[in-house]
Amino acid sequence: MDYSDDVFHTFLDLDTVIYLPVYGTVTGLPVFIQNILNCVLKTNEAFTVDVGNSLIMPGIVDCHVHVNEPGRTSWEGYWTATQAAAAGGVTTIVDMPLNSIPPTTTLRNFHEKLRAATGQCFVDTAFWGGVIPGNKLELRPMVQAGVAGFKCFLIHSGVDEFPHVSDTDLDSAMKQLQGTGSVLLFHAEREVKHAAAEKGDPHEYSTFLRSRPDIMELEAIRTVTQLCLQYQVRCHIVHLSSAQPLELIRAARKAGAPLTVETTHHYLNLCAENIPARATQFKCCPPIRDTANRELLWSALKAGDIDMVVSDHSPCTPDLKCLDSGDFTQAWGGISSLQFGLSLFWTSASKRGFSFFDAVRLLCKEPAQLCRLDDQKGSLIPGHDADLVIWDPEKEFTVNKDNIHHKNKLTPYLGLALRGKVKATIVRGKVVYSHGSFSSQPLGKPLFIHHKTPSPL
Repeated sequence: MDYSDDVFHTFLDLDTVIYLPVYGTVTGLPVFIQNILNCVLKTNEAFTVDVGNSLIMPGIVDCHVHVNEPGRTSWEGYWTATQAAAAGGVTTIVDMPLNSIPPTTTLRNFHEKLRAATGQCFVDTAFWGGVIPGNKLELRPMVQAGVAGFKCFLIHSGVDEFPHVSDTDLDSAMKQLQGTGSVLLFHAEREVKHAAAEKGDPHEYSTFLRSRPDIMELEAIRTVTQLCLQYQVRCHIVHLSSAQPLELIRAARKAGAPLTVETTHHYLNLCAENIPARATQFKCCPPIRDTANRELLWSALKAGDIDMVVSDHSPCTPDLKCLDSGDFTQAWGGISSLQFGLSLFWTSASKRGFSFFDAVRLLCKEPAQLCRLDDQKGSLIPGHDADLVIWDPEKEFTVNKDNIHHKNKLTPYLGLALRGKVKATIVRGKVVYSHGSFSSQPLGKPLFIHHKTPSPL
């Protein structure tokens, strides 16, 4: 593939993508381009980067990752999670407040998480706090300590130490967050009265799917939009799986709600009809839905109704997936994909008319903006961190256990052929991953978000 026709256009618009033709090196490019790169890289030291016929993009920002450390390091941990991130071109992750023990729901627990992460991260790492019943007075101290925002559940979270919130809890949390500039993330499913699904075979995916119908997301998002409009606090819907709430989302935004939405790689790449019996590695909550729904999500991405795509990397040990019994009703719900997000996205998106610029917007810029990291991450502009992914969008490879770097190798993508292979990943100007090898020591750092100081309540 020849990108040379786009060189000058894209270098003049460094906010998006840099193309280098096959003959291109940093030192061989025009002087004004060299000066821009030196500014981005925050160095005047001369060096040559010959990436051949590869593409250079801003490093990916994955703002939905469950690292599970401290407390559940048999599931994952900072060392393996951030290596997997680096191998996938992800230069920044934002760690969810669960499923670590303790969860990040108090200032003290946040400090414990920071201690656990110290010296273990190959990419830069920010942190979400959590909203649970009774912790409203912990929120502002965590805001001041630098968490990116907060996550809550409107339904059982799957772990008892992170209980879901009531409407009263939500009102209290929103009042605490007013004036801070912070954001509240919602796992948007709610228990609702619906026609009870007939009892089915627990080994069939359709049985599980009927237990989590679209209306659970629809009613939860109805609650979110009402709160967002009422309090004018930034709200964010995580892992949207159903297309049915999209009209609610559009209407709320039109009415002035500061609302953003993400979906995940598994909802864009997988479909219910193709999930085999007993294949519990496909279970997640909310569930993977049918092909028609998946295509509506792609259309919403193209229309801008969905703002970003993330991994929702949620690993566990193989026994919790109930592989031996193949019982979907008992298996842990979560999918591991942190390492393969760029390739998963590009494999499917390129067939649907998405461009490299779309990839940057959906995987880099919008996630960085959500986390208030857009002053340093997500774009290649002077003054920003030199976070880069160098990849070949034409190269195909097959996912197998030998090339997976997260701790537990179980993923629904095993054996899948993907298009778009990461060659190297650079974090703040330092190579952390190159052609299968990692830097000799972790070079990532913790990231702290500077929010507004709110008026006293």
